[in-house]
Amino acid sequence: MFSSPMSVEDVMTRTVVALGREAGFKEIVRTMKRWKVSALPVLEGEGRVVGVVSEADLLPKEEFRATTPDRSDREERARDVERTGAVTADRLMTAPAVCVHADSTLAQAARIMAVRGVKRLPVIDAGGKLRGIVSRSDLLKVFLRTDEEIADEVRGQVVEALFPDDPDPRVQVREGRVRLTGAVREPRLIPTAARLARAVEGVVGVECELRGADAAAPAAG
Repeated sequence: MFSSPMSVEDVMTRTVVALGREAGFKEIVRTMKRWKVSALPVLEGEGRVVGVVSEADLLPKEEFRATTPDRSDREERARDVERTGAVTADRLMTAPAVCVHADSTLAQAARIMAVRGVKRLPVIDAGGKLRGIVSRSDLLKVFLRTDEEIADEVRGQVVEALFPDDPDPRVQVREGRVRLTGAVREPRLIPTAARLARAVEGVVGVECELRGADAAAPAAG
Protein backbone atom coordinates (compact mmCIF):
# COMPACT_ATOMS: atom_id res chain seq x y z
CA MET A 1 0.00 0.00 0.00
CA PHE A 2 2.76 2.41 0.97
CA SER A 3 5.96 3.23 -0.89
CA SER A 4 9.26 2.01 0.47
CA PRO A 5 11.52 4.53 2.22
CA MET A 6 14.55 5.75 0.33
CA SER A 7 17.62 3.60 0.75
CA VAL A 8 21.30 4.41 1.08
CA GLU A 9 21.75 3.32 -2.54
CA ASP A 10 19.49 6.19 -3.64
CA VAL A 11 21.79 8.90 -2.26
CA MET A 12 25.28 7.40 -1.94
CA THR A 13 28.30 8.53 -3.95
CA ARG A 14 29.27 5.66 -6.25
CA THR A 15 32.73 6.85 -7.26
CA VAL A 16 34.92 6.36 -4.20
CA VAL A 17 38.61 7.01 -3.63
CA ALA A 18 40.12 4.18 -1.60
CA LEU A 19 43.50 2.92 -0.42
CA GLY A 20 45.31 -0.39 -0.17
CA ARG A 21 46.74 -1.67 3.09
CA GLU A 22 50.28 -0.66 2.11
CA ALA A 23 49.51 2.98 1.28
CA GLY A 24 52.08 5.19 3.01
CA PHE A 25 51.40 8.03 5.43
CA LYS A 26 52.24 10.84 3.00
CA GLU A 27 50.31 9.16 0.20
CA ILE A 28 47.28 9.10 2.47
CA VAL A 29 47.64 12.80 3.30
CA ARG A 30 48.12 13.72 -0.37
CA THR A 31 45.07 11.69 -1.39
CA MET A 32 42.89 13.35 1.26
CA LYS A 33 44.03 16.79 0.13
CA ARG A 34 43.59 16.07 -3.56
CA TRP A 35 40.07 14.70 -3.22
CA LYS A 36 39.05 16.99 -0.34
CA VAL A 37 37.95 14.17 1.95
CA SER A 38 38.68 13.56 5.62
CA ALA A 39 38.51 9.75 5.58
CA LEU A 40 39.29 6.95 3.13
CA PRO A 41 38.24 3.28 3.09
CA VAL A 42 41.04 0.73 3.07
CA LEU A 43 40.57 -2.28 0.77
CA GLU A 44 42.10 -5.68 0.24
CA GLY A 45 41.63 -8.48 -2.27
CA GLU A 46 38.77 -7.89 -4.69
CA GLY A 47 37.69 -4.68 -3.02
CA ARG A 48 36.62 -5.84 0.43
CA VAL A 49 36.56 -3.05 3.02
CA VAL A 50 38.85 -3.86 5.96
CA GLY A 51 39.10 -0.48 7.64
CA VAL A 52 38.91 3.29 7.37
CA VAL A 53 41.74 5.78 7.84
CA SER A 54 40.71 9.28 8.83
CA GLU A 55 42.32 12.58 9.73
CA ALA A 56 41.80 11.65 13.38
CA ASP A 57 43.95 8.54 12.82
CA LEU A 58 46.78 10.66 11.38
CA LEU A 59 46.83 13.51 13.91
CA PRO A 60 48.61 11.66 16.77
CA LYS A 61 51.80 11.66 14.70
CA GLU A 62 51.77 15.46 14.77
CA GLU A 63 50.46 15.69 18.33
CA PHE A 64 53.31 13.64 19.74
CA ARG A 65 55.90 14.60 17.10
CA ALA A 66 58.16 16.60 19.41
CA THR A 67 57.17 15.11 22.76
CA THR A 68 57.21 11.76 24.47
CA PRO A 69 53.74 10.67 25.56
CA ASP A 70 53.47 10.77 29.33
CA ARG A 71 52.19 7.86 31.37
CA SER A 72 48.56 9.01 31.42
CA ASP A 73 48.56 9.42 27.63
CA ARG A 74 50.08 5.98 27.16
CA GLU A 75 47.45 4.40 29.38
CA GLU A 76 44.36 6.32 28.31
CA ARG A 77 45.16 6.69 24.61
CA ALA A 78 47.09 3.54 23.88
CA ARG A 79 45.75 3.24 20.32
CA ASP A 80 46.63 6.85 19.45
CA VAL A 81 50.10 6.49 20.93
CA GLU A 82 50.61 3.32 18.88
CA ARG A 83 49.71 5.25 15.74
CA THR A 84 52.62 7.67 16.26
CA GLY A 85 54.94 4.99 14.91
CA ALA A 86 52.67 3.77 12.12
CA VAL A 87 53.55 4.59 8.51
CA THR A 88 51.08 2.54 6.46
CA ALA A 89 47.30 2.39 6.18
CA ASP A 90 46.98 -1.07 7.69
CA ARG A 91 48.46 0.18 10.98
CA LEU A 92 46.85 3.61 10.92
CA MET A 93 43.31 2.58 10.03
CA THR A 94 40.41 2.00 12.35
CA ALA A 95 39.28 -1.59 11.96
CA PRO A 96 36.89 -3.18 11.49
CA ALA A 97 35.31 -0.43 9.45
CA VAL A 98 31.88 0.89 10.40
CA CYS A 99 29.90 0.22 7.22
CA VAL A 100 26.33 0.19 5.97
CA HIS A 101 24.58 -1.92 3.33
CA ALA A 102 23.20 -0.34 0.19
CA ASP A 103 19.63 -1.42 0.98
CA SER A 104 19.66 0.13 4.46
CA THR A 105 17.24 3.00 4.98
CA LEU A 106 18.45 6.55 5.45
CA ALA A 107 17.18 6.42 9.03
CA GLN A 108 19.29 3.34 9.72
CA ALA A 109 22.39 5.01 8.25
CA ALA A 110 21.76 8.17 10.26
CA ARG A 111 21.47 6.15 13.46
CA ILE A 112 24.75 4.33 12.80
CA MET A 113 26.51 7.67 12.21
CA ALA A 114 25.09 9.13 15.40
CA VAL A 115 25.83 6.13 17.61
CA ARG A 116 29.33 5.52 16.23
CA GLY A 117 30.26 9.20 15.91
CA VAL A 118 31.29 9.09 12.24
CA LYS A 119 30.58 11.50 9.39
CA ARG A 120 30.53 9.02 6.51
CA LEU A 121 30.09 5.30 5.96
CA PRO A 122 31.48 2.95 3.32
CA VAL A 123 28.59 1.23 1.55
CA ILE A 124 29.13 -2.49 1.04
CA ASP A 125 27.41 -5.46 -0.59
CA ALA A 126 26.69 -8.80 1.06
CA GLY A 127 30.28 -9.91 0.50
CA GLY A 128 31.78 -6.82 2.12
CA LYS A 129 32.90 -5.28 -1.17
CA LEU A 130 32.85 -1.50 -1.56
CA ARG A 131 29.92 -0.13 -3.56
CA GLY A 132 29.99 3.53 -2.58
CA ILE A 133 30.14 5.92 0.32
CA VAL A 134 27.42 7.86 2.11
CA SER A 135 27.98 11.04 4.11
CA ARG A 136 25.87 13.19 6.40
CA SER A 137 25.26 15.61 3.53
CA ASP A 138 24.03 12.71 1.36
CA LEU A 139 21.44 11.80 3.98
CA LEU A 140 20.16 15.37 3.95
CA LYS A 141 19.46 15.21 0.19
CA VAL A 142 16.05 13.79 1.03
CA PHE A 143 15.04 17.26 2.23
CA LEU A 144 15.62 18.64 -1.27
CA ARG A 145 12.41 17.00 -2.48
CA THR A 146 9.99 19.63 -3.78
CA ASP A 147 6.78 20.49 -1.98
CA GLU A 148 4.88 19.16 -4.99
CA GLU A 149 6.59 15.77 -4.77
CA ILE A 150 5.86 15.52 -1.06
CA ALA A 151 2.22 16.60 -1.51
CA ASP A 152 1.67 14.04 -4.27
CA GLU A 153 3.03 11.25 -2.08
CA VAL A 154 1.01 12.28 0.97
CA ARG A 155 -2.16 12.44 -1.13
CA GLY A 156 -1.58 9.10 -2.83
CA GLN A 157 0.08 7.06 -0.11
CA VAL A 158 -1.65 8.46 2.96
CA VAL A 159 -4.91 10.33 2.35
CA GLU A 160 -6.24 8.30 -0.57
CA ALA A 161 -5.09 5.05 1.01
CA LEU A 162 -6.71 5.70 4.39
CA PHE A 163 -9.74 7.74 3.28
CA PRO A 164 -10.55 6.54 -0.26
CA ASP A 165 -14.22 7.53 -0.14
CA ASP A 166 -13.77 10.93 1.49
CA PRO A 167 -13.61 13.84 -1.01
CA ASP A 168 -12.90 16.48 1.65
CA PRO A 169 -9.37 15.88 3.05
CA ARG A 170 -6.84 18.37 1.67
CA VAL A 171 -3.04 18.34 1.64
CA GLN A 172 -0.93 21.48 1.60
CA VAL A 173 2.88 21.50 1.75
CA ARG A 174 5.12 24.50 2.24
CA GLU A 175 8.87 24.21 2.76
CA GLY A 176 8.44 20.57 3.69
CA ARG A 177 5.74 21.26 6.30
CA VAL A 178 2.57 19.26 5.65
CA ARG A 179 -0.90 20.51 6.62
CA LEU A 180 -3.82 18.09 6.55
CA THR A 181 -7.31 19.58 6.73
CA GLY A 182 -10.89 18.52 6.16
CA ALA A 183 -13.46 16.03 7.41
CA VAL A 184 -13.22 12.24 7.29
CA ARG A 185 -15.72 9.51 8.08
CA GLU A 186 -13.15 7.37 9.89
CA PRO A 187 -11.77 9.68 12.60
CA ARG A 188 -10.04 6.75 14.32
CA LEU A 189 -7.56 6.79 11.43
CA ILE A 190 -6.55 10.43 11.92
CA PRO A 191 -3.57 9.64 14.22
CA THR A 192 -2.40 7.04 11.69
CA ALA A 193 -2.61 9.62 8.89
CA ALA A 194 -0.49 12.07 10.88
CA ARG A 195 2.09 9.38 11.67
CA LEU A 196 2.35 8.18 8.07
CA ALA A 197 2.63 11.74 6.77
CA ARG A 198 5.55 12.38 9.11
CA ALA A 199 7.24 9.25 7.72
CA VAL A 200 7.17 10.50 4.11
CA GLU A 201 10.69 11.27 2.90
CA GLY A 202 11.50 14.98 3.02
CA VAL A 203 8.75 15.99 5.45
CA VAL A 204 9.93 18.53 8.03
CA GLY A 205 6.77 18.68 10.13
CA VAL A 206 3.05 17.88 10.10
CA GLU A 207 0.00 19.88 11.18
CA CYS A 208 -2.93 17.50 11.30
CA GLU A 209 -6.25 19.36 11.39
CA LEU A 210 -8.35 16.51 10.12
CA ARG A 211 -11.63 16.00 11.95
CA GLY A 212 -14.49 13.56 12.04
CA ALA A 213 -17.21 14.30 9.51
CA ASP A 214 -19.69 15.01 12.29
CA ALA A 215 -17.29 17.07 14.42
CA ALA A 216 -17.85 20.80 14.73
CA ALA A 217 -14.19 21.70 15.27
CA PRO A 218 -10.84 20.44 13.93
CA ALA A 219 -9.00 17.74 15.89
CA ALA A 220 -5.26 18.21 16.38
CA GLY A 221 -3.09 15.24 15.32
